[in-house]
Amino acid sequence: MNKTGFGFLRLPRLNAEDETSIDFSVVEQMVDRYLELGGTYFDTAYTYLGGASEKGIRRCLTQRYPRERYRLADKLPGWKLTSYEQCRECFNEQLERCGVEWFDVYLIHWLNADNYAVCEKHDQFRFLRELKAEGKAKAIGFSYHDGPELLEEILTRHPEVDYVQLQINYLDWDSPALQARRCYEVAVKHGKKVIVMEPVKGGTLAQLPPEAEACLRALRPADSMAAWAVRFASSLEHVEVMLSGMSTVEQVEDNLRSLEPLSDSEREVLAGVADLLRAETAIPCTACNYCAPNCPMKIAIPQYFALYNDYARKPAEGWKMGHAYQSLARTFGKASACITCRACERNCPQKLPITDHLKSVAKAFE
Repeated sequence: MNKTGFGFLRLPRLNAEDETSIDFSVVEQMVDRYLELGGTYFDTAYTYLGGASEKGIRRCLTQRYPRERYRLADKLPGWKLTSYEQCRECFNEQLERCGVEWFDVYLIHWLNADNYAVCEKHDQFRFLRELKAEGKAKAIGFSYHDGPELLEEILTRHPEVDYVQLQINYLDWDSPALQARRCYEVAVKHGKKVIVMEPVKGGTLAQLPPEAEACLRALRPADSMAAWAVRFASSLEHVEVMLSGMSTVEQVEDNLRSLEPLSDSEREVLAGVADLLRAETAIPCTACNYCAPNCPMKIAIPQYFALYNDYARKPAEGWKMGHAYQSLARTFGKASACITCRACERNCPQKLPITDHLKSVAKAFE
């Protein structure tokens, strides 16, 4: 059992602070190894890595392999568009960036309540239907970041979609805020195939606190922590693709191993690990970076949250994180510079109270 798709978002960089500085030599090795191990599904989006993700697809994949060797998914940035006509303009730009003539899967990106209103205003589902009729998109759907009630409404109004892309991992499965289980159940009820994003929750589930890791090592000593997260998402019956944002060849090899479905007893252990993680993690940020581009004060929100989580786990070593914070603050806005406009919170898939957390960061490091 292996459903791993290659997400072109968390790619290795030449400059850690420049998301467009992709290390193409490493990515080409990763693509080669992924295909060699039997992977076929690649996922990108118009906004990923400032547009460099789609261009990376062209350079590392589509210019190097025949079209029948891979499946390619891309996404329409519907919330950025102001007219129906712009949908076609954006789509044609994406074809050119990626170096293809059609997509296997084409999704409306990042539907939540606000973005769905924009989507309906500009009739973006009609655009998807037209693409499918033209053969420019073999399958259509949307990626989703909201609750099960809105998902029910969207799928009732738009039964034409083939896929729903959902954030699913064992930490969010029973989360009252994200309700991953209920969203999955709504998609299944409507007969939709599910694509999983964030199965390792932005790397959170790849490196666990010692007590949590010990629980899993006791059962399968040789397995990585990421492998447990991958197995959880892949074990769900109606999941067709489980996307992983990989950044090394070793991660590709780990994720493409043959995986056994989870047993009931292993699911119970993971539920206990999730409880431990919720107690240990001060700010459950996935570092997706959807917040930072909208910040008028240019605050390095994900980086500050990562430092604060390290500080919360090891307060005695806070001086180390403090130095790193001051270094970042020379380039970006300080946490205390927040003007509480809440643009970040409106764009956070995790629904975090970011402005409140920034106050904690400022108190710790300033």
